[in-house]
Amino acid sequence: MMRLRDVLAGCRVVQSVGDLDCDVLGIACDSRQVSPGFVFAAIRGFRTDGNRFALQAIASGAVAIISVSPPPADVTVDAKAAWIQVEDDRDALGTLASNFYDQPTAKLHAIGITGTNGKTTTTYLVESILKAAGHPAAVFGTVEYRGPGFEYQAERTTPEAPELESLFRKVVDGGWKHAVMEVSSHAIDLKRVEGLHFDVAVFTNLSRDHLDYHKDMRSYFLAKKRLFTGLDGKVPRVMVLNKDDSQFAELFAIAPSRVISYGMDAFSDVRPSSFKLGWSGIDARFQTPAGDFDIHSSLMGKPNLYNISAAIGVGLGLDVPVDSIRAGIEQLPVVPGRFEKIATTLPFRVVVDYAHTDDALEKVLETAREITSGHVIVVFGCAGERDRTKRPLMGNAAARLSDLAVLTSDNPRGEDPMAIIREVEVGLQSVAGSQYRSFVDRREAIRFALSSASEGDTVIVAGKGHETYQVIGNQTFDFDDRVVVRELLDELAAGRNH
Repeated sequence: MMRLRDVLAGCRVVQSVGDLDCDVLGIACDSRQVSPGFVFAAIRGFRTDGNRFALQAIASGAVAIISVSPPPADVTVDAKAAWIQVEDDRDALGTLASNFYDQPTAKLHAIGITGTNGKTTTTYLVESILKAAGHPAAVFGTVEYRGPGFEYQAERTTPEAPELESLFRKVVDGGWKHAVMEVSSHAIDLKRVEGLHFDVAVFTNLSRDHLDYHKDMRSYFLAKKRLFTGLDGKVPRVMVLNKDDSQFAELFAIAPSRVISYGMDAFSDVRPSSFKLGWSGIDARFQTPAGDFDIHSSLMGKPNLYNISAAIGVGLGLDVPVDSIRAGIEQLPVVPGRFEKIATTLPFRVVVDYAHTDDALEKVLETAREITSGHVIVVFGCAGERDRTKRPLMGNAAARLSDLAVLTSDNPRGEDPMAIIREVEVGLQSVAGSQYRSFVDRREAIRFALSSASEGDTVIVAGKGHETYQVIGNQTFDFDDRVVVRELLDELAAGRNH
């Protein structure tokens, strides 16, 4: 329990009306979650304005309203709740939540991982390394949130500030000292992570994505850059940076003495000096400031060489012994929906992957090509109400790097699935001699791809990875690529056995 004036410390307040010495029992930005004693942050969202629900929050017992708007002239609020007008509602929400939960990330080794691709896999690798060293670590990311006393599927990569700070508080109260978090550009720009302190910050790479939101690549990068300049105003103690990425120099310049670099570049602090890629995974020798060592990982492909290198950099930055770093990497069997192998008795291979950008799709198909003696077949689509500029680019990548591309729906949301498919087909048709088929129904697309496979082929089902749903219109349906693939493989095997 804290007084309102203490919860407001650091907020840029324009004016306040009401009792600032009342007790605060919670923070909410959804009026339906308000209980007596709560502060309600009236956030102006993309679809609705939280100020519309201020009276509802007061009726539910809110002791204060946080808003960029002045107190309504026609409503006497000071008798029931304080009204705090602030300069920036999202910034204030982050500060309120951090204060209320007593700055939990300042008491942790929090590792923040940002970049277009590789965040989830690197997060899992870091968690496994810390576990091997005897340090349990909470995880916050695209797949799930888990820590002492909590574990549940993620609705989005980053929850709103009050939920996030409350989870970090549970990590601290549970006696854990480490937390690993995927930090998306949306989370940074929408200030869901404002005020968090990251001991270690990791940059994986930057490629085209989310331009429906950020509008241009520079804005997209600058959002991610804030993780390294410090979301709480303090530069992270360690910055693990991809030396092969074009953004390296700008990030390195922030604090050169704090950087651990990784990549294929000969001058990287962490780099694979030799490696072998295959269906069984990666065998590599790494050069590091702590000495050279060999690693076997069941993860596959060159992109995972980068993810492993980044995770090694984090381990070194946290002074984890080399033996624990190696053990943690080798003990991670799979990352959900990230080049995840699906077992089959049929004479071809099937992989489910989350690749949903042109760069990620390129890398997944290149990885498949390296380990495939036969043909590479890919099932993919593009999500509705998301960055449209990548649609023809994904089509082009699929046409160039696969022997057969099967285009289908991937969470069309409110858009016409056929309209999305036609935009992707522009890219497919830009490659002479490309072989492709289009199916609106995703199950039928997967069925066609599997039935087209022969001995030695690899079928990649891309775009949804770990997701267990399909969003069509305003409805959400159960749909897990991994489950569907297994069902169709069983059907196919039964048919071939008769």
